[in-house]
Amino acid sequence: MPVAPSRPRTPVRIFATGTTGFLGSVVAEQLRARGDTVVALVRDPVKANLLRRAGREVIVGDLADPDALHRGCEGCDAVVHAGAIYEVGIGAPRRVDMYEANVNGTERLLAAALAARVPKVVHVSSIVVFGDTKGSVVDETYRRTSGYTSYYEETKTLAHRVAEGYVERGLPVAIAQPGQVYGPGDHSGIGRLFRRAAAGKLPVLTFGDLGLSFVHVADVAAGIARLIDGGRPGQAYVLGGEMATLREAVRVVASLAGKPAPRFEVPSSILRVAARLPPDVAEVVRSADGVTFWATDAKARAELGYAPRSLREGLVSYRSSSSPSSSSNSSE
Repeated sequence: MPVAPSRPRTPVRIFATGTTGFLGSVVAEQLRARGDTVVALVRDPVKANLLRRAGREVIVGDLADPDALHRGCEGCDAVVHAGAIYEVGIGAPRRVDMYEANVNGTERLLAAALAARVPKVVHVSSIVVFGDTKGSVVDETYRRTSGYTSYYEETKTLAHRVAEGYVERGLPVAIAQPGQVYGPGDHSGIGRLFRRAAAGKLPVLTFGDLGLSFVHVADVAAGIARLIDGGRPGQAYVLGGEMATLREAVRVVASLAGKPAPRFEVPSSILRVAARLPPDVAEVVRSADGVTFWATDAKARAELGYAPRSLREGLVSYRSSSSPSSSSNSSE
C-alpha cells in the first residue's frame, strides 16, 4: 500500500504509559515536539510533581489503578501504551510483578480506552512475540512455532493477544512490534555490552550468535508517532532495523570507538552447561544462545513511511558516550 501524501495535521491529546522509561520517554518527547499534548501516567508522586513543575500534564497512578487509567483516557484523541517490565532471567516473585504489569496492566488500560471511546490506540508489543525464528526472517502474519524463551516473551505474547481481543471488541488498536531497541539511555544488558565495547572493556563476548533486529530508540518512537497518524486499526507493524548477530553489532561499536573487538567468546558447550543451573540463569541462556528474533519491517516502510537508520549510523552514539566528556552516559 503506498504512503499517503503528507498534509497538515492537527495536534492531538494523547494519554501515554511508560513515559519515564527508555522508549516511552523518547516517544513522549517526539510527540510534544510536533505539538501534541501528552498526558503521562506516572507512578512516583515525587517524579510527577517535578514533571508538573516543568509544565507537563500527568496522572499519578500505575497500570494497577483503574481509576487513574480511566481519568487518563477521558477526553483523549489517542492512547499509547508503552508501559511494561522488560527483564530476562528473573525469579518467581518478579514474575508475578511482570505478569501484573505486562498482561493485566494491558487489559486494564485497553478496557479504560474502550469505555472512554478513545478513537485511536497504539499498543507497543515486540517482535519477541514471534519467538525464536530459527534464522528465518518473518513478518506480521507469522505465528510462533516453538515454546517461550523467557517469561518476558511469554507475557508480551499474552499482552499482544489481549490487544487483538480488544480489536475484536471494537477498540481501534494498532500494534507496534519493535525489534531490539538501543540508543542513549539504554540500561538493558545489550546497552551495557555496547558501552563496555565502546570503552574497550569487553575482552570476552557471550551469546555472539544471538540474532536481533537492532533499531535506534528515536526511530521506534518516530514509527509509533506514525502509527498514531496512519496505522490501520487491527493491524500489527514491525518497527525493526538492521538484522545482525550480537557479535556483528559489538564489532561495529568497537570499530566506531577505535577499540579492539572482543578476542574471545564463551563456547556454546559451556552455555549449555549453564542452562542446567538455577532457573534465572537458565532463562538467560535459553533466550540468547543461538536464538534469532528477526522480522521484516517492510509493511511499516510501505504503509507508514517508516525509515530506520542503519546499525552503523545508530551506534555512533555509543562512540561518543565512551568519551571522557560524556561519562554520565557511560556509567553502568
